[in-house]
Parts: sequence; structure tokens; C-alpha cells
Amino acid sequence: MPLKTGRFYESADVVIDRDKCITCGLCVKVCKGAPLFVEDQIIKVDQNRVFGCIACGQCMAVCPTKAIKINGRGMTPDDLIELPKMEEIANYEHLMSLMLSRRSVRNFKNQRIEREKIAKILEAAATAPNGLGSSDVEVLILDGNDKVEEFTLDLVNLLKKNKWVFSPLMLKAYKPFMSRETYESIESFASTAIDTFLKKYEEGQNWLTYSAPLAMYFHSSPYADPIDPYIPATYAMLAAQTLGLGSCMIGTPQFILNFFGKRTKKKYGIPLKNKNGLMIIFGYPSVKYSFAIKRTFSDIKFY
Repeated sequence: MPLKTGRFYESADVVIDRDKCITCGLCVKVCKGAPLFVEDQIIKVDQNRVFGCIACGQCMAVCPTKAIKINGRGMTPDDLIELPKMEEIANYEHLMSLMLSRRSVRNFKNQRIEREKIAKILEAAATAPNGLGSSDVEVLILDGNDKVEEFTLDLVNLLKKNKWVFSPLMLKAYKPFMSRETYESIESFASTAIDTFLKKYEEGQNWLTYSAPLAMYFHSSPYADPIDPYIPATYAMLAAQTLGLGSCMIGTPQFILNFFGKRTKKKYGIPLKNKNGLMIIFGYPSVKYSFAIKRTFSDIKFY
């Protein structure tokens, strides 16, 4: 049965060039949709096996003779590109240096980000893995401080209108229906954060999206794995770092949009059914950090 996503339902088409195929079996080995199999020393295709072709591209990527072509579910043979040369691939030290240099930046210069850099961020983010073969992640781009501020004002107005939901009286009413952790999180963070966002905004300070010149909201359909938007968002942050940009994850927009923002989601073209999302803000940093900060996990266990 074809794997259903928010974008596709039918299996992708698989064509094998018999003149090029050497029956090495690598395509069958890496194919987890399972339409590929070996029979009578020939690679065959049966879309009724397991999920059929989900257009993950693994078979095209592993085939040494370019004997396989995938068409459908957002993929074409033109999507096959050469791998970087080994000397061009970052080693561990280079990668670690990049990750250590990244900080959550919330102070930006009043400088618009070039479209070329935006394109590079998106290109890098699109390489992120996902749970469905063809990505169900969508990206809302707020390009320019005016667009980010308009979006921010919409969120602020939603918070003003629904602030009563987080009043001490309402929290007390909700408490019997919440886990202790949820209650304490709302009590200690959400209520304080909302009050701070609104107070600072009235004072002319944007503590919600920090007057960034660029914001991207990564979100996905209900068919996607819940974490699918967060991985490309993380890739986008690392790509931005290589381009001299600062970035920061902002989780509050998802919460506001899902609970109070039906009309706002429609305004910005975000499907109402898309619940999982994360906003990243970008800009040229107005401060320079002199040191990196060591971080640790809560716990590590070997079993």
C-alpha cells in the first residue's frame, strides 16, 4: 500500500535501465519501501510490496551505473547530484568548531539579509532527513523587518485577547486536568513570558521576535513525523552561521498559532491542520561573543 503523506498518495515510478544494470543488488539492499527485489538474477519492481516506492532516492544514490530513475512524489532523475569530494567534506574538528561558534542571537543590526543568503539557507535546510521519504515540511518566510514586525503584532494581539487563559484563577481551574510538570511549566514560564512579551512590546521592545530582519516558520502536515520541522530548522541555523548570520529558535509562535491563531494561520497561508512547527529568526549580530559555552545532557547511560 502506498505511503500516504500530506502531499502524495500514489507510489513513485521506478524505471530500471537493463543495459546499465549490473545486478549488484545494492539498490535492493538499501530500499526500505521494498518494491525492489531480485528474481532470476534480475532487479524487479513490485509496487504492491510493503509501501511501494516512497521516493527516498536511496536506490538512485547507491547505484554505481545510474541504472535507476525515480519519477514522482516530488522526485525526478535530475535530483541526483554528485557527492562532494572527500577533501571538501568537513571533518569532526571543523564541524565541532561550527557548532561551538553558534549562539542563540537576539540582538541584530538593522540590515536586511540578501536573497542569495536566504536561498542558501533554504537549500541547506532542505537536505535534512525526514520520516516520509518526500518531505511534508513547509516554510513560511518573513523577509524584512516590516514583515516580521507585522507577524509579531498579530501574535501580540492574540496574546492580549487571550491573556485571561493564563490567569491564576484559570490555572487553578485547569490544575486537576494537567500533569504536575505541565502545570508548573505554565505557571513558572508561560504566564511570566506572556506578561513580559506584552509589557516590553508596549515599551517599544520586541521580546517575541527581537526585531529580526528575517524569520522562517518551519511546519508540517499531520502525516509527518512530529519532529520533521525541527530538523531542517536546525540545519538552517547551522547554515546561517556559516554565512555570518546569527539565529535563534522561537517556540512561542507555534503555541500561540495552535491555540488562538486560526485566522492568523489563514492570513499567512499556514494550513490549520499543521500543528508542529518552529520559528527561526535570523540577522546580522549586533554583538560579538568572545567565548563559547560548554553544554551537557541531563544524563547519559550506556546499557
